[in-house]
Amino acid sequence: MTTTTSLPESLRSTLPGSFYTDTDIFTLEQENIFEQMWFCAVRAADLGKPGAFRTVQIGRENVIVSRSRSGEIRAFLNVCAHRGARLCTADSGEVKRAFQCPYHAWTYDLDGKLVAAPNLTKMPDIDRVRHGLQTVAVHEWLGYVWVSLADEPPSFEATVIADVRDRLGDIESIDRYGIAGLGLGRRISYDVAANWKLIIENFMECYHCATIHPELTEVLPEFADGYAAQFYVGHGAEFGENIEGFTVDGTAGHALIPGIARDQDRRYYAITVRPQVFVNLVPDHVIIHRMFPLAVDRTVVECDWLYLPDVVEQGADIDRSVELFHRVNQQDFDACERCQPAMNSRRYRDGGLLVPSEHHIGAFHDWLRAEISR
Repeated sequence: MTTTTSLPESLRSTLPGSFYTDTDIFTLEQENIFEQMWFCAVRAADLGKPGAFRTVQIGRENVIVSRSRSGEIRAFLNVCAHRGARLCTADSGEVKRAFQCPYHAWTYDLDGKLVAAPNLTKMPDIDRVRHGLQTVAVHEWLGYVWVSLADEPPSFEATVIADVRDRLGDIESIDRYGIAGLGLGRRISYDVAANWKLIIENFMECYHCATIHPELTEVLPEFADGYAAQFYVGHGAEFGENIEGFTVDGTAGHALIPGIARDQDRRYYAITVRPQVFVNLVPDHVIIHRMFPLAVDRTVVECDWLYLPDVVEQGADIDRSVELFHRVNQQDFDACERCQPAMNSRRYRDGGLLVPSEHHIGAFHDWLRAEISR
């Protein structure tokens, strides 16, 4: 057995294997992390008009995110106040004026107020607001709707914004990409048979890049050295000398996003926003990953490729740029799925090892332990 105190200075220990397989630990993560922090749920543009909705799983709760008649984003627990039936059973859709429970037909307007029910006029003492849908806090940023189930949501500035600032050194660097104004070019959903933390850890390091990402290291040669961009504050990995764009074959992409700074051209920036978002910045597009941890060994990852509106509206060919990170995703998720079964092995009972280029993952482990032990 290898203990932390017996490790050489170049190695640090990871979380024990049980952190990736124990359902009790996963429940603590749901309670203290996913149901307390700001969770990136839906792209705001997906809710194009009043009545449009998406349902998302956040921790143990299913949440409706929709647009009200006044055009504001609202979020509610997907639970009828009457007998607890799930109100919306589809992942997405549109209602004309109200949400109606398919069980007893209790009906709620787009602000969550109870507006109708069988024999409701015979029950004049019912408070239609109090017995309406339970609202959930929302915040829009980067063109996405972030949701917090906490009774008292944490400061968005001190959590989400802080993670970006700590990675880039400032907020202006991400603001220059104008992400909220970009258009959705492609969306791919991945159903990964692995614990969400394995996916986070994989994204944070590049010790594996030379082994499993030949296309990525061709475009970003420095990644072959094993140090991820996230290892350094403010650093963006530079394109190779003969690489024209962030595409699967290194050929040119599309017009640069106008607002980026000169030193952001020909560079790739990766950002982890706890607990479940990855932001990838390149000169002509942005890639956003949102993770939805559904079980201790299952995580759905929804990945959006965002481009300048003209690129999307004119039907420009984005296949080569999408294909690069689609392959990276498949390679990464296959690796995570190879690790998941071993988390139950006696060999991993006390955890594994972090080499120097992975030491920053230890900070993620420290944060996780602190959050679930609150």
